[in-house]
Amino acid sequence: MATIRKRGNKWQVQIRRQGIKATSRSFLQKSDAERWARKLEIEADRGGIIDQRELRRICFSDLIDRYLVNEVQEHRSTTTAVVLGVIRRHLMAKLRAAELSSAVFAAYRNERLKEVQPSTVLRELGVLHRLFQIARFDWGLPITPNPVDGCSRGLSGRERQRRINNPGEIAALNAAFSDCRNPLLRPFAELAVATGMRRSELLKARWADISSETQTLHIPDTKNGHPRTIPLSREALSIISRLPRNHELLFPLSANAAKLGWQRVVRRAGLKDLHFHDLRHEAISRFFEKGLSIPEVALISGHRDLRMLFRYTHLKPEDVARKLE
Repeated sequence: MATIRKRGNKWQVQIRRQGIKATSRSFLQKSDAERWARKLEIEADRGGIIDQRELRRICFSDLIDRYLVNEVQEHRSTTTAVVLGVIRRHLMAKLRAAELSSAVFAAYRNERLKEVQPSTVLRELGVLHRLFQIARFDWGLPITPNPVDGCSRGLSGRERQRRINNPGEIAALNAAFSDCRNPLLRPFAELAVATGMRRSELLKARWADISSETQTLHIPDTKNGHPRTIPLSREALSIISRLPRNHELLFPLSANAAKLGWQRVVRRAGLKDLHFHDLRHEAISRFFEKGLSIPEVALISGHRDLRMLFRYTHLKPEDVARKLE
């Protein structure tokens, strides 16, 4: 903010503002002092005056570490931590914060596009954009404009449309589950398809959260932070009834055991490009195929953004064609 005061026969202006080097100037006329002060404040608001001394003292890796400690702990998904772990190991993490620019991240984008899918690069750029927004507005660092702005232009990640859509794949999975040493993995995957629950939600599901009276399952801890209660179909209830009730959790498995177990099942089944999260896509698509409305499916899946819900929906054109008949 500007401070204007009379000193002798002159008017002195002092500008002190976070992220801007303190400066002062004297004028014979007060109107000239006010005009100059307004000009500097407008330039500061536009990001035209930046004191980069603080940004020269810290590395990009310092920003990442601070974000991991102070912000990522609030995220219920591990994706952000994984993305930042990749970026933390990159050479650009050693750069001073003052050296970061859109050119740096454009080069990183082009490099990553040679290694991973555009959707992965978009996800990484999104995390970086959020990091710099937090650094600017919450931490008060003079990072303006956001150096990631514009780096995602021209990128369009292909949405996954993987479904378990033929009898051969289903038979292969069943055979792979039969050879599985962990008896919980088959019902774990089956319940994912029957309910559309995420892997993390299934791992936290408790017997105490099931209501036999209303035939529902309450999910208090979700990825988006909004608890929900989902109806249980006859199929879901049948799967649950076959589970051993020797623990407070339906599936007393670690996240790593569930992940590695599923990967071994898919590999044993000889299937390609089938992720556990694809079972959620499969479930939501089946809900629509059964005739459920958009609000009903959103109630089960927990999607609050219909655009995201539709990204998870992959209807079969041949089924729609039969309905048209």
